[in-house]
Amino acid sequence: MPDMPDMPDVYGLILAGGSGVRLWPRSREELPKQFLSLRKGDTMLQDTVLRMLRVVSRERLYAVAGGRWSALVAYQAREVARVPDGFVIEEPAARNTAPAILLGCEALKRMGASDDDVVVVAPSDHVVGDVSAFKTALDSAIEAAAAGYMVTLGIPPTHPETGFGYIKRGAAKDGWFEVERFVEKPNLQQAEEYVKSGDYFWNGGIFVFTPRVLASELERSPELSEAIQKGYDAFLEDFETLPSISFDHAVMEKAERVAMVALDAGWSDVGSWDTLYDVLEKDGFRNAAIGDVMLQDCKNCLVDSRNRLAAMIDVEDLIVVDSPDALLITRRGSSQKVRNIVERLKTDVRREATQAPESARPWGLYRILCEEERFKIKRIIISPGKRLSLQYHNHRSEHWVVVRGTARVTIDGKEQFVHEGESAFIPRNAHHRLENPGKIELEIVEIQGGEYLGEDDIVRLDDDYRRV
Repeated sequence: MPDMPDMPDVYGLILAGGSGVRLWPRSREELPKQFLSLRKGDTMLQDTVLRMLRVVSRERLYAVAGGRWSALVAYQAREVARVPDGFVIEEPAARNTAPAILLGCEALKRMGASDDDVVVVAPSDHVVGDVSAFKTALDSAIEAAAAGYMVTLGIPPTHPETGFGYIKRGAAKDGWFEVERFVEKPNLQQAEEYVKSGDYFWNGGIFVFTPRVLASELERSPELSEAIQKGYDAFLEDFETLPSISFDHAVMEKAERVAMVALDAGWSDVGSWDTLYDVLEKDGFRNAAIGDVMLQDCKNCLVDSRNRLAAMIDVEDLIVVDSPDALLITRRGSSQKVRNIVERLKTDVRREATQAPESARPWGLYRILCEEERFKIKRIIISPGKRLSLQYHNHRSEHWVVVRGTARVTIDGKEQFVHEGESAFIPRNAHHRLENPGKIELEIVEIQGGEYLGEDDIVRLDDDYRRV
């Protein structure tokens, strides 16, 4: 029997950068939606990791993210999977998806990927209801990529959406279609015609290709092509000077051999509270409730209240989202206007636009309980065996009160254990570190005092998570 050709290895890249505003007040610049659990259970990033592991082995799965997010990306991924060392490929700056994907591919080659292996690229902030259908679609996409195509997954449209780009399918192949053309976001009349025709699909932003084919197609974008030919180190050094351009515009729309595989798997980009409502489970009155919610004679509502009881009576078609520092109420169908509220908050320099009242960290989480002009009170939880960075503050002092567990506290080189009911004071400019040496979660109340209490008044001297 003749030898069977070697099958290519399959690598995965998860795009985990970006900051979201359309799901405010849950999502903030400080904590974008990919790091949130918007339904139940795992975060969107964690769902993506588990979904990608259906088609990519764990030792070949990586994420691309900026240094601001790298520690949190690695932490959340390791909570659900045994991802490899160096799981996060760090972007020096945010330059859109084309430079990010190229950086990821160059890093994969340094890790052993060949030009003829297959790379699967997926965003970290999408919902896919049917994971088996996702795997089946990607299996077909991998075959098409191995045959020399740049491949994208197309989502069968369920309604005339004007917020997505579209893909027009061409000739049918064995498990996929050739792509006739990409279409920019249409107006409503065009979107209605696209849906009616059955030939147009939403562009889901999931790509599959080999590095060899990518390099060939990239020649139509000379600035990126020339930059990548200089090698990984030079590309990394020049990264901030690269054009900020999407992978669709830089590569896919210019490529000669493009294939599309249909993904009919309950996909959503969760781009607004309305789209989240669409994918949530609902009761018999079409209400979707998250958290501590009590509804009486309500219909077609989405209520997200995770910090206190929310009770609603005799209302319809509302979206209500309660967070510790902000309450959003809007009619269903109007949630895209949330971005206008966020812009107004930014103009007024309101912290609610960017700062998350409850934020996940690689070592645990914190919640802001109270904040005034010269003091702030936080509830901080540190996971067993974890510790914060060795740091100091230029503008504030801190008082730590242990509520549960035992803390190992270091202040200017002197180490002490602080038990339940005990406290420690950290003067301004003192080098200090907080650690949980125990087997249970460490919970403390932190009282900050000073003329400036921003999170950027942290000077890190040593950090387990390599944050800057």
